[in-house]
Amino acid sequence: QGQLEDSGGGLVQAGGSLRLSCTPSGRTFTTYTMGWFRQAPGKEREFVAAITWSSSRTVYADTIKGRFTIARDDARNTVYLQMNRLKPEDTAVYYCAAHRLGATWPMLKSGDVGFWGQGTQVTVSS
Repeated sequence: QGQLEDSGGGLVQAGGSLRLSCTPSGRTFTTYTMGWFRQAPGKEREFVAAITWSSSRTVYADTIKGRFTIARDDARNTVYLQMNRLKPEDTAVYYCAAHRLGATWPMLKSGDVGFWGQGTQVTVSS
């Protein structure tokens, strides 16, 4: 069926940056809407960002707009989430995601997701 492997998390001070990567294995997702979600302790998983298969459109959660950027490099079969000006409230496990219906747009809810990465921990210290 194929899996998503996300990486790049870590511990960073407030104001710092991290870049998350998502690389599929077992199949390609070049024609899929891709995105990122996150889940903080004791909270529900929430939408972060999404990008169309052609990179023509992106959408971001209001809480991270202007600080995070989603991009995809199909030559490298990788989706990225560049996170700048990180805040302690960004601390969460971040999950790469692919839409359950392929190129359908947008992908804003967990119910839209057909494939998940295993998650990568991002911790922002104050």
